[in-house]
Amino acid sequence: MQAGKPILYSYFRSSCSWRVRIALALKGIDYETVPINLIKDGGQQFSKDFQALNPMKQVPALKIDGITIHQSNLSVLKQVGEEFQLTWAQNAIISGFNALEQILQSTAGTYCVGDEVTMADLCLVPQVANAERFKVDCTPYPTISSINKRLLVLEAFQVTHPCRQPDTPTELRA
Repeated sequence: MQAGKPILYSYFRSSCSWRVRIALALKGIDYETVPINLIKDGGQQFSKDFQALNPMKQVPALKIDGITIHQSNLSVLKQVGEEFQLTWAQNAIISGFNALEQILQSTAGTYCVGDEVTMADLCLVPQVANAERFKVDCTPYPTISSINKRLLVLEAFQVTHPCRQPDTPTELRA
């Protein structure tokens, strides 16, 4: 096994990448970011160099202790097709939020499960950002909205926000 600084191959807007950034920040793990632009040049994830690192051709990929870990969900949107992406994304998010809002009635404290940040919270914030991106009205989800607001003030969620990543386009930076 190799020791050294972990390397996160990431795209600023990827919710999967954001979850990894949050987890690393919460654990206080210093890492290097290598931006992989999913749009430029037909998608940098399809380059031979990146395919050698991750044959699935997806971000995020985290190289840590000599091991590369990867997963993503952008491929689903590409399969749906551009003309149906907005409707598909809205329906998927609304369906998930309808169920989650009910679940949170019995599990929520300050955060999704009690008063400590859990994996559920790492998933919630990027998904609420996806809801905003895909123009989902979050008014019917007051618990989700209030938990999201409390999480967004935590440093780990602020420093890992897509608008603060090295590959964020200038017009989207905070």
